[in-house]
Amino acid sequence: MAHFDLPLNELRAYRSSSVEPEDFDAFWARTLGEAREHPLAPRFDPVDTGLATVDVYDVTFAGFGGHPVKGWFVIPSGAAGPLPVVVEFIGYGGGRGLPHTHLLWASAGFGHFVMDTRGQGSRWAGGDTPDPVGSGPAVPGFMTRGVEDPDAYYYRRVFTDAVRAVEAARSHPLVDAARTAVTGESQGGGISLAVAGLVPDLAAVAPDVPFLCDFPRATTLTDRHPYREIGQYLHTHRGRVERVERTLAYFDGVHFAARATAPALFSTALEDMTCPPSTVFAAFNAYAHGDKTIEVYAFNDHEGGEAHQRAVQLRWLPERLAA
Repeated sequence: MAHFDLPLNELRAYRSSSVEPEDFDAFWARTLGEAREHPLAPRFDPVDTGLATVDVYDVTFAGFGGHPVKGWFVIPSGAAGPLPVVVEFIGYGGGRGLPHTHLLWASAGFGHFVMDTRGQGSRWAGGDTPDPVGSGPAVPGFMTRGVEDPDAYYYRRVFTDAVRAVEAARSHPLVDAARTAVTGESQGGGISLAVAGLVPDLAAVAPDVPFLCDFPRATTLTDRHPYREIGQYLHTHRGRVERVERTLAYFDGVHFAARATAPALFSTALEDMTCPPSTVFAAFNAYAHGDKTIEVYAFNDHEGGEAHQRAVQLRWLPERLAA
């Protein structure tokens, strides 16, 4: 795939046409307030993994609606704390998988909290968190579940789970809550941006090739899934475009980015048809904190920088999470 989006100089100036709902902040304050009516009740159960360099805990905490959400908490073996913590969110269709696949951040001396994504984890990397909330008609996948009503939309539950995941990670006695970072690739990057706009005291945000940004452009620029799920829904449900667009505006990473208060390290790939570079730059250009940078991989698709981006993060994050 050759370059298909705007030239890089135009990407650096691009702004989304997504219209922020007038009650955006009130919607999310109400949503998180309702979630916090349920005790967080985080549980960290030690797991024997056979790994000598890390200690692993099987985590359960209360997310949206008080529903149980799973995760892993991985720390350097025998760590006494206090530790900075990296909270990671997973890409589309994946779950938390197995703990030995999450060794990077503990190997760097950090606590690492991996949130399972409700209802996902059957396309790759198995998951263990059901989504007990139903919805009306939807295209296979997750993008259109409840998409005609912001209160019913799937990502209202996921983003709420993610905020509660940060709260759960910070509750562990070995964690220094003031040194909390969030990260993720693709869907995980989009969730990271949502958390960046909803949690005011993060130390760092590192979204890689983030999904869920600039819906007006994404849904009309690329035919690739998952964005195409929205087009398929509207292909069948004619006349509901405005209703769907209104819902999606409450979940657009551009609007969360505009509220971010922590330094950020983004990445994008110029041949990425899954999360087109203009949609990533839309969030980056809207990002409110002045300490922000974006790594551009000129000849990569949605895989982005992969290990190269991890190396960049390993140089960047320790400076933001230093005691």
